[in-house]
Amino acid sequence: MVRVEDSTLQSQNVVSSAQNSVDNVHNAVSRALSHPTEQTIQEAHNAIVQAERAVEQAKAHHNQPAVEQAEEELHNEKSRLQGLQ
Repeated sequence: MVRVEDSTLQSQNVVSSAQNSVDNVHNAVSRALSHPTEQTIQEAHNAIVQAERAVEQAKAHHNQPAVEQAEEELHNEKSRLQGLQ
């Protein structure tokens, strides 16, 4: 049986993971914008895919403001990367 504390902690970890993934996207997109090579652009795309999965997983647990913020930040980063293409 899952205790309430365990469930809450798991949800927080999933949300934290999503936010960390979005932070990684920000870093990857920033690198791609400052040094636009095929490799840095591909790394940014890979980070986006990973963050999209993490955000979707977080949404499955809770649709809380932190998840919505991560989703909005991810959208902004995707828009920034579009400037290279």
